[in-house]
Amino acid sequence: QEWKNPLATWDPQDFCNISEIVLPMDTYWSPPVFIMERVNGQNPELNYMVLMHNGTFNSTRPFQVTLTCSLIILKFPFDTQTCNLSVASFLYPVTDFVMKTRRTPAEIMTDSQSFFLTDGEWKFTNLSIIEYTEMLDDKGFSVVTYLISMERRPTLYILNLILPTCALYLLDMAVLFGPSSLEEKINFQIAIILGSSMLAVILNNSLPTSSNKPPIIGTH
Repeated sequence: QEWKNPLATWDPQDFCNISEIVLPMDTYWSPPVFIMERVNGQNPELNYMVLMHNGTFNSTRPFQVTLTCSLIILKFPFDTQTCNLSVASFLYPVTDFVMKTRRTPAEIMTDSQSFFLTDGEWKFTNLSIIEYTEMLDDKGFSVVTYLISMERRPTLYILNLILPTCALYLLDMAVLFGPSSLEEKINFQIAIILGSSMLAVILNNSLPTSSNKPPIIGTH
C-alpha cells in the first residue's frame, strides 16, 4: 500500500539528511481495507510502515488467507478456474477514499509467477485487474478486484483415472465380442464391474464437490 499525507513532511537537511523513517501502523492514519472473499487467514505480524520526507507512506504487509471461489468442473481434469480477490474499504465512500493499482497487470503477473514456486496441482496462467465502484446504501465505495486464472495439471488424473478407465472399457469390448464361452464372459464382466466400482470410489474422492454440474468424466 502507498498513500500520501501532505501534513507529514519535512526537509531532510534540517534533520541530519534523514529522508525516511519506520513507524508503527497506529502512529498515522492508514487505509482500512479488507478482502471480500476472505474466509479465514493469518493476519500479518509486520505492523510497520515507512514514511518518506515528502509525506509518502509505504506499507508492505504479507497476508495468508483462504478465499471462497466458485468452481466450474465440467471439463475436469482439463479445466481452467478463475477466482476473484476483491480489496475494498466500506468505511469511507468513494468521495473520500479511492483505491488505484500502482502497477500494470503484466507487472503484477510477473511478480506473482516469481513468488508462485510450488509445482502442485495448479498452474498460474493469467491475472487481470478491475477497478470499479460498489454501490451500497446509496453510497459508492472503491473496490479493486484481481481476477486470478489457474489451470489444473491433468497428468496425475490421466494416469490414475482416465487411462485405467479406458483400458477397462477396451477389455470389456474385447471380451464381449471375443470367442470366449458365456461363463468366461460373465466372470470377466463381474471383474470389470468390480474394477469400475473401485475406480468410481477413487474418482469420488478425487473430484471437487463445490460445483453445480458434475464433471463429464464422472457422468460416464
